[in-house]
Amino acid sequence: MQTDNLIEIDNVAFGYGTRPILKDINLTARCGQVVAIMGSSGCGKTTLLRLIGGQLRPGSGTVRVAGETVSALDQAALYRLRRKMGMLFQFGALFTDMSVFDNVAFQLREHTDLPEDAIRDLVLMKLNAVGLRGAAQLMPAELSGGMARRVALARAIALEPMLVMYDEPFAGLDPISLGVTGNLIRRLTDTLGLTSIVVTHDVQESLKIVDYVYFVSDGVIAAQGTADEIRASGLPFVHQFVHGEPDGPVPFHYPAPSYASDLRLRT
Repeated sequence: MQTDNLIEIDNVAFGYGTRPILKDINLTARCGQVVAIMGSSGCGKTTLLRLIGGQLRPGSGTVRVAGETVSALDQAALYRLRRKMGMLFQFGALFTDMSVFDNVAFQLREHTDLPEDAIRDLVLMKLNAVGLRGAAQLMPAELSGGMARRVALARAIALEPMLVMYDEPFAGLDPISLGVTGNLIRRLTDTLGLTSIVVTHDVQESLKIVDYVYFVSDGVIAAQGTADEIRASGLPFVHQFVHGEPDGPVPFHYPAPSYASDLRLRT
């Protein structure tokens, strides 16, 4: 059956040993969309990326990418599918002993038989797309945090993937770099016609660029909707998360006996 959905996650559950992480997750991402996955630390957001990329297999349910059931693929087929995916890791994860140019060229040299002249042109095109063609010969240690993130993005799109996954792309960035990175995610998604999955805590920046948002809490999809629907949500967890309130469904105090009882015990 033909569908516009690039990613389809149906009734997926996953856990580490006896500890459940995800329970009955349903999520879709259409071609050309920027989809955000939000939620508190440890709720399973990055685990979802690993399930999509085939690093993990669901305990139950199905993960499909471009119509293929990821967990059913053999190693060769999984590697072929992964070549159509890009990944931007938190803080970039550049190869520290390679120049900016060689970082972006790495995938092209590993996965294609293109001559060096063609690789050079493609690398410079990708670096130009993120505004860093002039930094091609710099080493990662010479880059700012925002520049390193943009180089990592150029590397992620080097093979012109159908899907790019971002793990906390805004973490640790100054306001200018944060805005630049957000605009690049949106612009490259639209220009290249790819699908972007963004795992992030940065609500305000994400809501400027996304088409759809999924909130994960206690292993389930607690809320979902467009950016406007999420901003207007009356659900207590979503409201607390969007507005950064210190207390609510996610409490400020870790569960404990009453304060008065603890003080009496010490007297």
